[in-house]
Amino acid sequence: MSGSGGNTGARGGDRGGSSRGKGGPRDSSTRNAQGRERNRSSQKSFTENAPAQRTRRADPARLVAFEVLRAVASEDAYANLVLPSRIRHHGLDKRDAGFATELSYGALRGQGTYDSILARCVDRPLDQLDPAILDALRIGVHQLLAMRVPAHAALDQTVGLARAVIGAGPSALINAVLRKVSAHTLEEWLDLLVAGESDETKIASIRYAHPEWIVRAMRQSLVAHGRSAAEINDLLEADNAAPVVNLVALPGLGSLDEALENGATPGELVEGSALSSGGDLGRLATVREGSTRVQDVGSQLVARAMAAVDLGPRTDTPDGAGERWLDLCAGPGGKAALLGALARQQGATLLANEPAPHRAKLVSQALSAVPKDVWRVRTGDGREVGTEQPESFDRVLVDVPCSGLGALRRRPESRWRRTPKDLADLGPLQRALLTSALDAVRPGGVVAYVTCSPHPAETTAVVTDALRKRDDLELLDAGAVLDGVSLPGKLGAGHDSTAQLWPHIHSTDAMFLALIRKKA
Repeated sequence: MSGSGGNTGARGGDRGGSSRGKGGPRDSSTRNAQGRERNRSSQKSFTENAPAQRTRRADPARLVAFEVLRAVASEDAYANLVLPSRIRHHGLDKRDAGFATELSYGALRGQGTYDSILARCVDRPLDQLDPAILDALRIGVHQLLAMRVPAHAALDQTVGLARAVIGAGPSALINAVLRKVSAHTLEEWLDLLVAGESDETKIASIRYAHPEWIVRAMRQSLVAHGRSAAEINDLLEADNAAPVVNLVALPGLGSLDEALENGATPGELVEGSALSSGGDLGRLATVREGSTRVQDVGSQLVARAMAAVDLGPRTDTPDGAGERWLDLCAGPGGKAALLGALARQQGATLLANEPAPHRAKLVSQALSAVPKDVWRVRTGDGREVGTEQPESFDRVLVDVPCSGLGALRRRPESRWRRTPKDLADLGPLQRALLTSALDAVRPGGVVAYVTCSPHPAETTAVVTDALRKRDDLELLDAGAVLDGVSLPGKLGAGHDSTAQLWPHIHSTDAMFLALIRKKA
C-alpha cells in the first residue's frame, strides 16, 4: 500500500514492547473483556520455537490500537475521537503514543488492502472470523508490512496481545496467519494481488487502499475541478500519508509563540498558522484556553476568505452598526471560533447555528476565547434560519454536512464506511441549507458554500442548481479571494470561479469553496 506513512511513529518501530507493565490483562477470569469465554484450547505453543518464552501480555501501545479498532468496528466510533482518550487511559508517553497512533491509523487506512492479503492466508472467509481476531490480524499486518518493526517483534507482540485480550486458541491462529503474511514484503504482496489485473481502478484500489467507487469518484473530481485525471495516484497516496497537525492562533487573541517554542514550525500557506511537531498539545496553555486551536489550514483559508470579501459601503444601516455574520452549520465550532475572532477585529457580530444540542455546547466551548459580546449560539435547524431571519446577515458561511471524502487522511475509517448512497442522501440537505443561507443573506451580502469533499455532486452541482433557480445571485472568483488571504505565492486553487484545495497539491484537506453574492 504505497504511501501509507509506514515510517510515521517509527521512533518506536524497533521495539518489541513497552518497558512498562501497564495495559496488561485486568483480571485472571476465564472471560475476556467482551464477556466471552476464553478459549481453553489444548494448543501448547504459538510456534514451534521456545513456546515458554512467548509474550503473554498486551503491550500498552498495541492494546490502545486494538481498542481503537474495536471501537470503530463495533461502536461505529471515529478513531480521532477514541484514540486520545485511550492514550490517556493507558498513560502512554510521547513515544508510545506516536507508535499507537501510527498503528491505529495505519491499520484503518490499509484495511481493504490488508484484508485482501489476509484472505490469501486464512483458510476461511474473513467474515467468518471473530471481528476481534480480524482486528488483531490487521494490527499485525500493518506492523509487518508498513512499519519499522522487526518481524519477530511484530509476531511476538501481536500474539501476546491476542492471548491477553482474546484467548489462547485464537492467538495460535493469529500466529500462524501472520507467519504466512511475513513471507512477503508489502510490494511483493501488492504485485501478487494485482497480477493479471488490467482494470486501472481495481489496481489503484488495491495499491492505495481505497474502495473502487472512491477511486472513480476522486478521478472524476479532479477533472471536474480542472485538474488532470493522471493525478489520481498522487491524490490517493496523499490520503494515506499521516497528516501534520495544523494550528491556528485566533487573530487578535492568540499567539503561536508557545507552540513554536515547543517545536512547531510556521505555516507556509496562511498567516497565524503553524505545523505541530506532535505530542500532547493539551499541555500548551494557549491551546487549553482556546486562543490557539487545532484546525486544518484548508478550514482556516475558507473562513478567512468569507471574511475578506469586499462588500462595498453600506448605506441602509444606522451609523456605527457593524456587520452581522452567520455560521449556519457551526458544529463542532472550529471555523466559528476563527470567524468570531475575525468578526471582533472587523466590528461585526456572529451567530453560530447548530441543530444538535451537544454539538451546540461544543460550539460555545470553541468560542469561549472570544469576547461574549461578539457571538451567540443558536440551537436549531439551519434550514429554518432563512425563513425566520430573511435578509438579515451580511456574510453567511454554510459548511454543509458532506461525505467527508476530502478528509480521508484525518478520518481513515471513513473510506470503508461511506457508500455512493451517502452522496445521494446528502444532496437534498445540502441544497436546502444553501437555499436557507441565500435567503438569510441581505442584498449585497455574500454566502460562502463550503464542503470537505471534492465530489462534483456535493460541490459544483449544488452551486449550479442554486444559480439556475434564481436570478438575484452571482458567483465571485473564489480562487482569487483565497489567493488574497494566503501568504505570498498563489494557491492556484481556482477553477470556473470556484476553488478546490487538494491534499497532494496544497497539503490541506480537500476543501471546496464557492462565494455567492446576492445582487443588491
